[in-house]
Amino acid sequence: MNANQLINMVTRMVMRRLINGGIDAGTNAISKSKSKKAAAEPGPWDGEQGAAPKHQFDAKRAQQAMRATRKIGRF
Repeated sequence: MNANQLINMVTRMVMRRLINGGIDAGTNAISKSKSKKAAAEPGPWDGEQGAAPKHQFDAKRAQQAMRATRKIGRF
């Protein structure tokens, strides 16, 4: 391996971590703002007994979407 290949490899590794960290931080920020908004506003499940709060459903859907995107990214 020459120096150019090593520099490119290290640069790609660092950039990948930085970009993934930024994406994760943005996703967390959006989900937190939505959960605060959902907690402030009464939802359709608020009056029912035994029903989960809306933000739990949103979190579950977000996790399912993340799993699906990871599976798609493998191919």
